[in-house]
Amino acid sequence: MNPRLAIPALLALWGLLLAVALEVRPLLPVNETRYVGVAWEMWLRGDFLVPYLNGEPYSHKPPLLFWLIQAGWAVFGVNEWWPRLVAPLVSLLVMALAVHLTRLLWPGDRRAADLMPWLLLGGLLWPGFYTMVQFDLLLAGAVLLALIGLVRAWQGTARGWWWMGLGIGLGVLAKGPVVLLHVLPVALLAPWWARERRPSFWPRWYGGVLLALALGAAIGLAWAWPAALAGGEAYRQAILFGQHVGRMGAEAPHAEPWWLYLALLPVMLAPWSLWSRVWQGLTCLARDDRWRLCLAWGLPVVLLFSLVGGKQGKYLLPMFPALLMLVAHGLSRWHDARRIPERLWVPGLLAVIGGLGLALVHLKPTEVYWLPQVDGRWGWVLVAWGLWLLSRRVGALETKVMLTAATSVAMYLALHLTALRAMAPTFDMRPMSEALAERESAGHPLATALDYQGEFHFLGRLRQPLTVYRDETKLRAWAERHPDGYVVLREGDWRGDIPEASLVQHHRSGALVLVAADHLGEYLAGRP
Repeated sequence: MNPRLAIPALLALWGLLLAVALEVRPLLPVNETRYVGVAWEMWLRGDFLVPYLNGEPYSHKPPLLFWLIQAGWAVFGVNEWWPRLVAPLVSLLVMALAVHLTRLLWPGDRRAADLMPWLLLGGLLWPGFYTMVQFDLLLAGAVLLALIGLVRAWQGTARGWWWMGLGIGLGVLAKGPVVLLHVLPVALLAPWWARERRPSFWPRWYGGVLLALALGAAIGLAWAWPAALAGGEAYRQAILFGQHVGRMGAEAPHAEPWWLYLALLPVMLAPWSLWSRVWQGLTCLARDDRWRLCLAWGLPVVLLFSLVGGKQGKYLLPMFPALLMLVAHGLSRWHDARRIPERLWVPGLLAVIGGLGLALVHLKPTEVYWLPQVDGRWGWVLVAWGLWLLSRRVGALETKVMLTAATSVAMYLALHLTALRAMAPTFDMRPMSEALAERESAGHPLATALDYQGEFHFLGRLRQPLTVYRDETKLRAWAERHPDGYVVLREGDWRGDIPEASLVQHHRSGALVLVAADHLGEYLAGRP
């Protein structure tokens, strides 16, 4: 591929997947609807210090994502598309920062820097998250900014410490003190990866690290301290102490065994981890300080997060550039000595296997009602793409990487246009949200028996909290006090027509049901 076309091609793939995701997929409960709902409640209140969820201070996340959503609303008006654009736009910034850091580490290896955005976009993990309303790409950008500052300080630029402090501060505002797990090991292990420095260098180095930490803490506290004072005692304890300590133990949310990340890492790095040229390239790496720096960034993160109770694949997203920079530089060095035309077995076989699965999945006997509605034609398109890849011999490294990355994007496109399009109605909260908005505007009180996480607030533009009762006795009592009210309940199994319900909509394997308060007793009596 012509190098001048590489960036336009990258942006085209980025935009195509984003456009399909916006068209096919609704805001997904519970995370996306919750985060946009928090931004909506902050917007309604005009409160930019304390996030709120269903009328209560929300302590689980800092405000940077919510601020960015509200900044867009201030310019474009309140809408659904802007919150869904924040992460994709941040992903472009992250790619640019990763390219810049690669150039700082290997200024003579332009090819490695050119490969970095393709390696990021082409990983099976990255395109799965950049179209979602999440915090992890914001954290990834903050980590990269901090490490750019760290590298500049290592190279003798004193201003690097200020950039490192800014990155730490933005990371705190993006996802809390977890940013330190990504940045501090690199700084503290500097004597291992910067072996050429004399002993007299290290007092000044660690003094700079303390300066950056102080600046990052000041940026974080500039929000956290006034927010803690404004949010009340429970909120203050949660954001300053409870939340981050609570995620460490075995009882933390998403608790998994310690070895999970070690087992998943090769899968999360696919398709690059499946390509033999990547491993051959890694053997060509010069064992220099820059190689060690990337290891000091990536490996401690995996080990430290393995010791933490709560685990999700996206938690490792901010350290992926460390591993992919090694891949980029290794591939570049390997290719300097060899230019071997070869068939693209890895992306070709992945496309054929994935395409066959999507093309034939609707034929499987199942009780899942949306599965027969999967449009298998897009699976066959993916199969055709894979067969085309297998029929070609490619010599240029850049073309191999670009076609492999394009295959990962194509697989996500096919997944959206087949399975996700068919199941989208079961995750779309709009029908229930709009029904609740009509009743709220008419003055009816609203309650729910759900473990409510703000699923309806933004999509319905609700202005009042829903009363939440998980106990059936309390819910019945509320209905007796508010005979003109409405209650949202969830049925674990689809029951078909429910005469007592004002609205029934599919939700996952069951249904959401809206019942008038004066019919609640009759409805509950008829439940199986």
